[in-house]
Formats: sequence, structure tokens, C-alpha cells
Amino acid sequence: MAGDRRFEGPSDLHLHSVHSDGTESAAEVMAAAHRRGLRTVALTDHDTTSGWAEAAEAATSLGMTFLPGMELSAHSDWRSVHLLAYLFDPDDRGLRAEMERIRDDRIGRAERIVRSIGRDYPLTWDDVVAQTGHGATVGRPHIADALVARGIVSTRGDAFDTILHPRAGYYEGHYAPDVEKAVALVVAAGGVPVVAHPTPAGRARMMAIPLLEHLIGIGLAGFELDHRENTEEGKRILRTLVDEHDLIVTGSSDYHGHGKPNVPGENTTSDEMVARIIALGTGSRPVYP
Repeated sequence: MAGDRRFEGPSDLHLHSVHSDGTESAAEVMAAAHRRGLRTVALTDHDTTSGWAEAAEAATSLGMTFLPGMELSAHSDWRSVHLLAYLFDPDDRGLRAEMERIRDDRIGRAERIVRSIGRDYPLTWDDVVAQTGHGATVGRPHIADALVARGIVSTRGDAFDTILHPRAGYYEGHYAPDVEKAVALVVAAGGVPVVAHPTPAGRARMMAIPLLEHLIGIGLAGFELDHRENTEEGKRILRTLVDEHDLIVTGSSDYHGHGKPNVPGENTTSDEMVARIIALGTGSRPVYP
């Protein structure tokens, strides 16, 4: 690791493709990152590693270093928690079983939502399948895209503001492990866990400090602090924890293609932090150009 400079330069460690809820193929996501001048990238589709091979080939062919990653669904009481996991073993039995359980439950949840919507709007399960990439983790964004394709709403954003808003009455929950279990699974698989966009509404949505300190004690490596959804108040609180425990801090775009306004490289992770992630991860390795 000492003296290795293949990962240096602008790094974006939170990108999504059609393998979860993005709108572009893994190769197209890598091309978009390259156009923005990125040097190191991670594909972090929700609860799946199915895009790794395509992304790694595309990234390295463009001269970028690829960090295998994923965004693992979790929860803490009523809060939805997303855990970015880097350089874990994709064949680890415990983590793989949990990923499969999450994806299977998402399918059932999506079917229930579509049945409910279909009672009031001309939407079918086949419409949603048509908007879902091969091997993708089915979610509400695919339902939103189906609503757009059917002409029921104009954009994905409109769908979430209206029909898919919890107040509309069609919302269904889905299975996700407790965040403590999620962190433990990633660590056991040799991965590096980082909480994604940890302060989207400041203190109200942030996990309690005692819980965060417990998670740090069992292997939580850091926080994605530079993200457009984080509040300044929340970042100030978490920077205190970062300093106290010498944690990893990342910055990322959370790019989804046309699904969100986020742009690759709008936030980046420092070379020092990328080096620390690479040094900690033992389940898989970066793919260098």
C-alpha cells in the first residue's frame, strides 16, 4: 500500500446504476464519472453486487480505479439507515443471505404497492418489470418510472411527491436488518462500513450518539459527511465524533443518472480517506487500471 498512487485524484464512492435504482447501466455510470474528471469510483447499488464486473471493466478501461461497494439497507427503530459497504467479500455467506432476504422482501413489497395503486390507476406489475434492469433490486423508484412511462405522472420526482408519498396511502414497509446487525455483517465479510447521508434532517433523523458510539465500537468506520442531503447542524455534531474516534469521512454524489439531480463528483473523498478504506478492506480488492 505504501507508495501506491493508483487511486489518487478526485474520488466519488457513491454511485448507482440500473442494478438498483439508477437509470443508467454500470458502464454508463462509469463513463459519466470519467467525464466529470474522477479518478477513483465505487458502484454502490442497493443490496446487490451484480454490477461489479461491468463497472470494474468500464472504469479501468477509462483509466479509473474501481472500489467494489454496495449500499446496504438497514434500520434503527423507525429510522431508515443506509450503510455504504466497501471491499467486502461478495460470497460471504452471512452477508449474502441477508442481501437476498432484503431483495426478496422488496419484491413482495413492490408487488403489494402496485396492487394498491392499480386499484386507482392503470398500473400493472408488468409495467414495473419493464422499468427494472436485470438483477436489479426492485424498489419504489422503479414504480415511479412505470408511472411516468404510463403517463400517469410527468417525472420520477412527481411520483414521489404524489402517488408514492406516504400520505397517499399506498406506502408499504420492507424488511431491513437492524443497523447493529448490518455493521457486524459487513465487518465479518471483511468490509468497511460507512453510514450514508447520516444527517438528512439534522438531529431529528440522526441516530443517537450512544448508538453511534456503540456501532463505532463494533467496527463502523465512518460517515459520508459531504453529501447534499446532510444538514450543517448534523455535520457539526458528527465531526466531533469523527475527531474523537479518528473515523473515516467520505464525500460523494449519490448519483442515480436521470433519477436525481445529483452529479458525479459534486462531493469527493480525499486521497487519505480512500487509502484508509483500501487498507481496512480485506474481503475484496480495488481494481486498478
